[in-house]
Amino acid sequence: MEWRGRRQSENVEDQRGRRIPGGAAGLSGAGIVIVLVVSLLTGQNPLALLQSVSGSQSASAPADNQPYQETAEEHELSQFVRVVLADTEDIWGEIFQKEVGRPYEKPILVLFTDAVQSGCGNAQSQMGPFYCPADHKLYIDLSFYQELRSRFGAPGDFAQAYVIAHEVGHHVQNLLGVSEKAHAAEEKASASGANAISVRVELQADCYAGVWAKRTQQEKQVMEQGDLEEAIGAAQAVGDDRLQMQAQGRVVPESFTHGTAEQRAHWFEQGFSTGDMKRCDTFAPGAP
Repeated sequence: MEWRGRRQSENVEDQRGRRIPGGAAGLSGAGIVIVLVVSLLTGQNPLALLQSVSGSQSASAPADNQPYQETAEEHELSQFVRVVLADTEDIWGEIFQKEVGRPYEKPILVLFTDAVQSGCGNAQSQMGPFYCPADHKLYIDLSFYQELRSRFGAPGDFAQAYVIAHEVGHHVQNLLGVSEKAHAAEEKASASGANAISVRVELQADCYAGVWAKRTQQEKQVMEQGDLEEAIGAAQAVGDDRLQMQAQGRVVPESFTHGTAEQRAHWFEQGFSTGDMKRCDTFAPGAP
């Protein structure tokens, strides 16, 4: 992806190096692993689960407001995500103006290390990037990109761009009211039914990421050879079936919350091939 020298978004909060009081930061490494495994097995929201567990802890860490000393690699990644975020602002701003009929509210991207306090509760970096609908912010610990390469086998800058685009897709859902409707439906559904709704939400965010990629390429011609394959590979790498097989050696479909590798790749490709957000109705009867 050609990104150097292009516009960077100013809607970034750099909270790297800060320590948050209490909450998830008080969990030990073993405790975090246990919470994440329980989340994977039961299909519960890991952010809510971590918040619930950590809420009972009284330990607190002193605030550390010293300027964060980033490495050269971290500096490059922080510049990269600012460019990708700027591209999402341009593309979704245009789509909202022309197709939705109202202005696009730009989200904030929060960079953090280890743990962060969001509008949805405290979270650990082990959870990976996430979007909080309560404060309209995306959160990412840039160390996740190393894990994306080494643990999940999804290298490449466009794989990294897909991660940001997917979380922005959740922001788009929030603005359109999809998130609120899905949450209301989940509360009324059984555990397996709520998981199935969550899957549809995640797949739609994948499709929106594909729409962003297509429109960005059409308007800015920034994709390079192999970029599309990188994004698809990243979508497949974080499929529930692959993650469960990696974590526990077996697959439990009723606990899926994000979709299979095949589903995630399909919906990203759907968005990319059409460039049309109207073709991202993952909730339609019979949708794959």
